[in-house]
Amino acid sequence: MDYFVHPTAVIDDGAVVGTGSQIWHFCHLMPDCEIGENCKLGQNVFVASGVKLGKGCKVQNNVSLYSGVICEEEVFLGPSAVFTNVKNPRAAVNRRGEYLTTHLERGVTVGANAVIVCGVRLGAYAFVGAGAVVTHDLLPHALVVGNPGRQIGWMSAAGGRLDFDAQGRAVCPESGQEYRLIDGKVFAK
Repeated sequence: MDYFVHPTAVIDDGAVVGTGSQIWHFCHLMPDCEIGENCKLGQNVFVASGVKLGKGCKVQNNVSLYSGVICEEEVFLGPSAVFTNVKNPRAAVNRRGEYLTTHLERGVTVGANAVIVCGVRLGAYAFVGAGAVVTHDLLPHALVVGNPGRQIGWMSAAGGRLDFDAQGRAVCPESGQEYRLIDGKVFAK
């Protein structure tokens, strides 16, 4: 085995786990899920069939990833973040064929206790603050907080807050990378 699995974790037959990944205490990976290389799954993470995590993702404690969740490379999911897969669940109504896809592009961060309602796409490097409730698509680099989630700014790929000047230019305080804001969209220079 070329990845680490804690003895209390359950990896069902058919789950795919990439080289260098770490699966910690009480995790459960269902058949047909895909965990990329060098991912880290904290304590008590559930990964349903069909879920895909790209390489370098970090999933903190107590996160359940239900069918329909797709994370590209280097996505960070904070402790107890919540994902749904049906918009109108009822115990007495079987909606298995109605699961919606939730797509997190490269470098997205979802803060602790945030809720991501199914059927949305979070653009590359979007940053969802702790406790926020996301009910709609997010632009790349968007900084979103609150319930319901609302955009209050922009974040760099390195996780620094971007403050754009009157000419639409900003420099990441973390990396020194330059960014441009053009027609409501952020571009790395």
